[in-house]
Amino acid sequence: MSVTAPSGFVAAGIHCGIKPSGQPDLALVATADGAPVPAAAVFTSNRMTAAPVLASRAHLVATGGRAAAVVLNSGNANAGTGQPGRQAAEATCAAVAAELGCAATEVLVCSTGLIGIPMPLDPLLGGVPALVASRSDGVEGANAAAEALRTTDTHRKEAVARRGSVVVGGMAKGAAMLAPDMATMLAVLTTDAAVDPAALQAVLTAGVAESFNALVVDGCTSTNDTVILLASGAASPAPAGSADGEDLADAVADVCADLAAQMAGDAEGATKVVRLTVTGAASDEDARTGARGVATSQLTKCSWYGCDPYWGRVASDLGSAGIGFDPDHLSVTYGSHTVAAGGVTVAHDVEGLAATMAQRHLAITADLGLGSGRATVLTNDLTHAYVDENMGTS
Repeated sequence: MSVTAPSGFVAAGIHCGIKPSGQPDLALVATADGAPVPAAAVFTSNRMTAAPVLASRAHLVATGGRAAAVVLNSGNANAGTGQPGRQAAEATCAAVAAELGCAATEVLVCSTGLIGIPMPLDPLLGGVPALVASRSDGVEGANAAAEALRTTDTHRKEAVARRGSVVVGGMAKGAAMLAPDMATMLAVLTTDAAVDPAALQAVLTAGVAESFNALVVDGCTSTNDTVILLASGAASPAPAGSADGEDLADAVADVCADLAAQMAGDAEGATKVVRLTVTGAASDEDARTGARGVATSQLTKCSWYGCDPYWGRVASDLGSAGIGFDPDHLSVTYGSHTVAAGGVTVAHDVEGLAATMAQRHLAITADLGLGSGRATVLTNDLTHAYVDENMGTS
């Protein structure tokens, strides 16, 4: 159970006909009574913005940050589709609203799939009545919705966190086109906390910052990236004196981090999940810039695939990242094995290091030795399978 774990929400997922394979391709997360609740969202920074992102942004502005439902499709991104694409997004919201009994502006819409292909609107709209009719507040509805989000994902991605009296649930999809701001991905989170839209937006923005925005798979930012958080307010009142606001922030951060880690583990063709930390930077911003520079380096990512602790590539990426850097202060550590210090190779346990490099999860730390700045990103290796997956649109 994920998005239906907090009280007040239902979910569903079906096949409507967008995917020729017959796999589920249409999902819904909605309030149990169809009434709008506080909503927040973070969207892609890509200026090649997909129609559903434009529609959802406009709806949140029109309602003052409230929504009753999120409808999501996979198999078609509805991006690069011009005015017909925007009309398709609005028609989808209107169809869902008619079934739920809410306003069309109280429905948010997300799409994922191939860019530049017109949305097959007839099967999508034809599937809406069955989608809404199949919604449930149980695990079946949550699982079905998460399943319908998948494109190249090998499994559905769901998470739940409980902090104090607050429950947060979430589902997501994402296996490639993952880069900071944001790291193609869609995510819907729900909570039973009672919170106003402005506070909810602040909580979501903070939760995304150290999770989805700290995830780098291939350095490509999607046209459709969206994270949405709905708050039903159905939780039992928090005990007097409790830090329910902090509980909500912590639970949202936990779910975002969990989902981001699942994306990193399911990246297209990846054999390794790499947690890359830059410490000792002149500032946190320098640390983030340096970490992202290493994480997007094709040479470095290929060396991880080959289980090669080639620290020189890490050093080269940091030195060209446009941040404070002095090779004489640099050290690089793979797992517990420091392979370079003072900018030169140092003696280390070769066999132990080889065993570390062969593991599925790899931690790498680069200490710049210049200050207290620190940042961590999640990333992966670059493999033949990634190339195979992305050689065409078919």
